Amino acid sequence: MPIWHTVRTVDLVGACRAFVSVSKHGSFTVGASAVRMSQPVASRRVAALEERFGEQLFERTSRRAVLTPFGRDLLPVARQLVQAADVLLHEAEAAKSKPWRLAVPGICSTVDLARLVADARGHGVTLDLRVAEPAQRRELVHAQQVRAALLAVPSDEAAWSVPLGLAAARDTGVKRVYVEALRVGRGSPDPARRIWLQPEDDVPHIRDPLARLRDAVGLRPAQLVAAADLTTAAAEVLCTRDLLLCSPAQAGELGLGWWPIGEITLSRGYALAAAADGNPQHIEARLGDAIARCLGADTLTGTAGRTTT
Repeated sequence: MPIWHTVRTVDLVGACRAFVSVSKHGSFTVGASAVRMSQPVASRRVAALEERFGEQLFERTSRRAVLTPFGRDLLPVARQLVQAADVLLHEAEAAKSKPWRLAVPGICSTVDLARLVADARGHGVTLDLRVAEPAQRRELVHAQQVRAALLAVPSDEAAWSVPLGLAAARDTGVKRVYVEALRVGRGSPDPARRIWLQPEDDVPHIRDPLARLRDAVGLRPAQLVAAADLTTAAAEVLCTRDLLLCSPAQAGELGLGWWPIGEITLSRGYALAAAADGNPQHIEARLGDAIARCLGADTLTGTAGRTTT
């Protein structure tokens, strides 16, 4: 292979870097050292340029490397090329270190979010997390205020899925909780037990099936309540016989018992959506398992396996 072809396809910038440095220092040895090359490498790269251009760049003596008239004419352009390459490398490093702003659910604990950020750094990704409710996450990604968001989606569209059940402060003594068992008979002195929805689950693909089940088994409309926040819902459950729709992990954090729902299967589904024409696949490929752990799912496209009995 001709030397000039090697320069063209492999390291034209490196060859020009050697040429510029040798011309500055007037020595192949010193010039090569200044750009962290060995003297033989710098000599080969300059020779490759000379072969490509068909002219000598230097008059070589035992002590000095002096530019030829052709070398002096070429030097400004070579210097511009090296400077442009340095700017490109700097911008590439800055782009790699630019935070990747990601909208995430509020159900993730502080320690899980911290572990997600730490895992991302291990993959060369700097995350800037924005905690938001489902509708807000969708708005953030559509408005391009974040680069991507974990959107709440039905299970058949989900990359990550987390099972939902009912949690209570007292042991129910059963393996499953049937919503029908919450029906209050006429004249009953006991208050009607409610099912509380936290904001993360107040979405159509979770709320609507549960509302239809409520109506089908004869519960009162007020027995299904959407809370303003998880704290409010959890407080009601802790001081009454009410139930909280939640994941096994959340039940464990709140000190509640958790059981599947007898009549239906519900789960939180999540998919990573990018703003505009962005492609989140490289983030999903690198951080899929870390995101799964943060959400409470086992792995990418998996479901959570933790339960509270």
